[in-house]
Amino acid sequence: MKVLVYSIHGFDKTFLEHAAGDKHELIFTEVSLNAETAYLAKGCDAVALFTSDHASSDVVETLHSNNIRFIALRSVGYEHIDILKAQSLRIKVANVPSYSPYAIAEYTVALLLSLVRKMNETQQLMNNNNFLLDTLVGFDLHGKTIGIVGTGKIGSAFVKIMNGFGCKLIGCDINENLQLIKDTGIRYTNLKELCQQSDVISVNCPLNSSTKYMFNKSVFSQMKRGVVFLNTARGGIVNTVDLLDALDDGIIKYAGLDVYENEKSIFFHDFTGKQIEDELFRNLRSRSNVLITGHQAFLTTEALEGIARTTISNLDEWENYGTCKNEIKINFTFIKQNYEK
Repeated sequence: MKVLVYSIHGFDKTFLEHAAGDKHELIFTEVSLNAETAYLAKGCDAVALFTSDHASSDVVETLHSNNIRFIALRSVGYEHIDILKAQSLRIKVANVPSYSPYAIAEYTVALLLSLVRKMNETQQLMNNNNFLLDTLVGFDLHGKTIGIVGTGKIGSAFVKIMNGFGCKLIGCDINENLQLIKDTGIRYTNLKELCQQSDVISVNCPLNSSTKYMFNKSVFSQMKRGVVFLNTARGGIVNTVDLLDALDDGIIKYAGLDVYENEKSIFFHDFTGKQIEDELFRNLRSRSNVLITGHQAFLTTEALEGIARTTISNLDEWENYGTCKNEIKINFTFIKQNYEK
């Protein structure tokens, strides 16, 4: 199968090449998929997309007109593609439903520890030959209440790690994980109570119509004063303007973020020597009590191997059987209502 791989980076190209071997003809481009670059896929059977790509309805239309039959997502999330449009045009879409959940869970812990033990400030003082400890007082995580919003594979891995720290655990999810309750003693509750009781809140849920701006002014106002807020899921789950207000008001003492709602035009690019035009991002990044990184929580060897292996497996199954187990399917009734009026 001939596949155009959009948004290729130095960190994932080798893994994809190794997983593909000589089974597929992979063509790599560093450009992201959008309305201006969709034509590049002409002559290919499939495209492989990353989270920075943008496959809106018109883009999917262009892919279809260029005879693209398959879209392989190199991610769990698929909010960046119009699935309804793709399915209405008989373009099959598959994602990577899971890869190393420990990569993101462990990174979330790293953000948390860096904040509460003031690692950034420590490094700055060390570099200035200042070894005073007066401004570096942190706090123990042992005995603190950790609220986890979303207890899927990543959230569950995070829960188990924090259980090892001796934390009290409360969760919020539409599906309660009975085995997780048995293993860790986590107690499920609603979002309001979780916000009121948690010393630390970690966001580990997917971005969809129900979770868009889930964390907004109203929800932040329900949080315990001085909470540590962590988001390694998706930027769009958090209203950044409201987050900044919560930081200003002292509701949130520290924020650890690996995602940002307007990250597509910033993350995965090199702006060395250039000005970032996004004032909201600059405001967020400038704060000493905010630790923000460029969507790198997934970036481990194990995770990259898993993403590449599943991506190529999806292409294998399509080529051999015309379908694959990881296809994303939506009720065709909604497609008819939206696209076949």
